[in-house]
Amino acid sequence: MDLVRITQGLENLPEAREIRQKVFVEEQKFDNEFDAMDEEAYHVLIQRDGAAVATGRIYRKEGEAATFVIGRIAVLKASRGQNLGSLVVEQLEKEAERLGGHTVRLSAQVRAKGFYEKMGYLCFGDEYMDEHVPHIWMEKTIQIKEA
Repeated sequence: MDLVRITQGLENLPEAREIRQKVFVEEQKFDNEFDAMDEEAYHVLIQRDGAAVATGRIYRKEGEAATFVIGRIAVLKASRGQNLGSLVVEQLEKEAERLGGHTVRLSAQVRAKGFYEKMGYLCFGDEYMDEHVPHIWMEKTIQIKEA
């Protein structure tokens, strides 16, 4: 059974920090993984069988009240291929909707573009390098539930 935790501020989910450290810093060799946005962002943590296995974050895009940016989607290597990345994205989209969002954007590693396309995201803009990895911006309009 999966347990989903969402909280504001990375300091409130040390397991999420550990997952990002393992995936992005140790495995993918990113230097600039943690930033000031971690303090205001909402972070999701997925636990399976009591172990923290996946994480991601979401924050409101500055100057655009109804647009949110998701990112730092990470699944531990031993837990990949179990739809946990999709679960993280879905939980972050629900959080954006709860906070009044209409649009969700993300900066995808180009190699993961197909994963996000299957979830309804569309590319916009040109590819660019984030540290040593090609990325592309993607966007999705999320459903707004009528009262």
